[in-house]
Order: sequence, then C-alpha cells, then structure tokens
Amino acid sequence: MEYVNGGELFFHLSRERVFSEDRTRFYGAEIVSALDYLHSGKIVYRDLKLENLMLDKDGHIKITDFGLCKEGITDAATMKTFCGTPEYLAPEVLEDNDYGRAVDWWGLGVVMYEMMCGRLPFYNQDHEKLFELILMEDIKFPRTLSSDAKSLLSGLLIKDPNKRLGGGPDDAKEIMRHSFFSGVNWQDVYDKKLVPPFKPQVTSETDTRYFDEEFTAQTITITPPEKYDEDGMDGVDSERRPHFPQFSYSASGRE
Repeated sequence: MEYVNGGELFFHLSRERVFSEDRTRFYGAEIVSALDYLHSGKIVYRDLKLENLMLDKDGHIKITDFGLCKEGITDAATMKTFCGTPEYLAPEVLEDNDYGRAVDWWGLGVVMYEMMCGRLPFYNQDHEKLFELILMEDIKFPRTLSSDAKSLLSGLLIKDPNKRLGGGPDDAKEIMRHSFFSGVNWQDVYDKKLVPPFKPQVTSETDTRYFDEEFTAQTITITPPEKYDEDGMDGVDSERRPHFPQFSYSASGRE
C-alpha cells in the first residue's frame, strides 16, 4: 500500500482557515481529473470530503478510502443506496431518488466551497436540519470571491442533478471548460506536470508532522508475527520481511 505523508486537506485547511483561489484551482483540477478517470472506468466515488483528500510528498492530490465506491455505473446508470458523509450528501441522495455520477460533482462543489470560503456551504449539528438546508437553502458567498469562483460553485451546487455542472453526458469535460479553469492544461494535470502551490516539508518517509496528534499518539497495533525474539519482536530482519503480506500487493524491500 502506498504511504502518503503530506497530510489531509482537512488538516491543512484547519490550520490555514482558507485557501486562495489559485491554490483551490490546482487542487480542484486534480480532483476533477481523478474523478474523470474513475467515471471513465464506470466507477462513482460517492464520498468526496476533505478528510479523504491527501497530499503526497510533492503536494499533489491523492484520493483515498474507496469503501463507498460503486462500480459498473455508466453515464445513464443509477444507484439507490443511501450512503456518504452527512455534510456532503447531495440532494438527490437525501430525497431517496435514484441517482447517478453527478453526486461526485456535488461533493466537488462542497469541498471547493470549503477551500475558498473556510466553511461548509450548509451546516447544522442537527442532521435533520442539515438535510433541510441542503434540500432547500440557497447558497451564500463571501464578497471576496471572484465571479468565476461563484459561477463554478453555483453550478456544482445546483440541487437538480440533471442541471448541475457536470451532470450531463459530457460529465467532467463540462467542468473542465468552465471559466474558473481557463488556462489550465488538462493533459499537464493528468501527467502531474503542474507545480503544486504547496509542497509538504517532509524530511523522510516516516515524517508525521502533517498528521494530527489524535492519530500519531495512538498505540500501534500490528498483527502478531509467528515468532518473537527476547525483546518481543519477531526474529526476521525487517529489511528482508515483506510488509503487510496479507494484502494482494506486498511491497518489496526499501530502495
């Protein structure tokens, strides 16, 4: 399994409160490219949120946690399962309607709104009231946002999935054509040739400075090996032992 130690976008946004439009444009473009790739493989992600967006050591986006993905979804196919994170649920999911891949573009609208506005577009601690806001409330913007940013977010957060930006047959391509992304070379995005606006200052693969202490302070529990030495460690040299052999992919020794 690939180890990504640049931290969650949630961690970085919590520290910085808000991202610039340029920085949001970079992250948004990489997310659009990633979702476009998934959709082209008939996969709908369904759980886009800041906690599932990681930065690698160079500052590029990595989408994690594919537990709620739905496979086999073409442009006209629909799903029915009520799933996701409450603050990010699309209106069509809350209405218990059949829904399609446009749910991912609603999620994109929520995370990009958070990046540029420093808060969720709809929020209430009471989930019933939260869902009512998502279904009924008009979106509000800070005066500092550019007209292109407002237009993009307004399009992504349209409650009718058929009218939502990206909700038509062109899917991600419709979003790529939006004026907010004008000047973006999408092939360069796909090839990771764009220079990230922020590069994590990690010193090694074990550097955990971008992880909250809530996680790093936890006791490490590893599946017990078959044999232990006198210090309680297994007797096989860690450099020669494959990592996580129970997974379908086992990493080779360190380079």
